Amino acid sequence: MCTDVFSVSSSLSHDNLELIERLGGTAYVPFKVNSAAGEAGTLWERMFHYYNFRREEFLKHYHQRSNVESTINMVKAKFRDHVRSRTDVAMKNEVLCKLLCHNIVVVHQPHVELGIEPVFWGAEPTAPSDAPTTLPFVRLG
Repeated sequence: MCTDVFSVSSSLSHDNLELIERLGGTAYVPFKVNSAAGEAGTLWERMFHYYNFRREEFLKHYHQRSNVESTINMVKAKFRDHVRSRTDVAMKNEVLCKLLCHNIVVVHQPHVELGIEPVFWGAEPTAPSDAPTTLPFVRLG
């Protein structure tokens, strides 16, 4: 698990920052407009200054975490949030299957919504070998 994309909750508090730090992660939760630096040398102050003086780098990490949370919420909404398997291996495989199904749905959705018909390669490649290989799309209608 990537420790910089770790989230206990989206709530910014001293307790959450310290808990995530103890667990070996880094909390990338944006500070509010009225947040202040706090006591010198504290984790809160370090993260506050990191957020204010390296905003672009901070937001890069935050958006990774945000994207992971969005994906997890999409999977839970579509395939429910429980796992029925009993063994650890089976539970892991069930979750991986849910993620695979989610990826298939996300790839297939533009075909349905936008009316894009995928064109797959035949037996013979049509592009020269040095050209990048991508699937061409044909818009219906």
